[in-house]
Amino acid sequence: MSKVWFITGCSSGLGAALADAALRAGHRVVVTARELTALNRFSNHPDCLRLAYDVAGGDARAALADAVKWAGKVDVLVNNAGYALLGALEDTSDEEAARCMEVNFFGAIRLMRAAAPHFREQNGGMVVNVSAAAAIANYPGFSIYGAAKAALEAASESYRLEMAPWGVKVMLVQPGPFRTAFISKSLKRTASTNQSYDSNVGKFSTMLTRMDGKQVGDPSKAAEVIVRLATGDRVPLRLVLGTYAKKKTRDTLAARLRELEEQDGSVASTEFTP
Repeated sequence: MSKVWFITGCSSGLGAALADAALRAGHRVVVTARELTALNRFSNHPDCLRLAYDVAGGDARAALADAVKWAGKVDVLVNNAGYALLGALEDTSDEEAARCMEVNFFGAIRLMRAAAPHFREQNGGMVVNVSAAAAIANYPGFSIYGAAKAALEAASESYRLEMAPWGVKVMLVQPGPFRTAFISKSLKRTASTNQSYDSNVGKFSTMLTRMDGKQVGDPSKAAEVIVRLATGDRVPLRLVLGTYAKKKTRDTLAARLRELEEQDGSVASTEFTP
């Protein structure tokens, strides 16, 4: 059955790949970006509506209302727009941290809030929130970016439970490295740089630069998987994409379990004695 998708950050990368995959699957798609001209590739598609929408402070209710006016409903909301902030926590200003949280966390939250009444009215819906490997386990230099994605995951878990009575589903996408322009175009660095962190933050920055354009992940294949699962009957809460993210998840969970088992005696000793 044809669905109506609302996708943020469709100018390039995974957002554009998702829009393409949804259109190929016969769905109608509302594509958004800060500038309408960035969506010109979709201008001649009859099943596509282009909207200029800035996740950082845009009117979420108005944007969704425009989508509903065009298609009559919104079935799938995809929060994909975002950017990474690279820099040591000590070097990150309040303004840089706030901007990163605004785009990667609050922008998605506003759309989820705006979609809630619509989903309740139609008794169903789907939210796909694009997270990051940094939310599985974080890296030096990604303190605020990873925090924003981790916050989005926690909010998504709660939203999923709150909206379950109306059949609303939530899927968190945790991608590994995919060959998009994310590193070259959507990776910002803090204005201040402390050389004390060259051995960890600097090393991580160099690794990202060398990786750019050589990532093993194919965004088109990722988009096909997301579209298939988001419109299927069995929707995972967390969709781990790629061998890197899968290994990172396994290693992180194993390390946490080992740590928990090492603390067994201490954990039990904190409870009241009957």
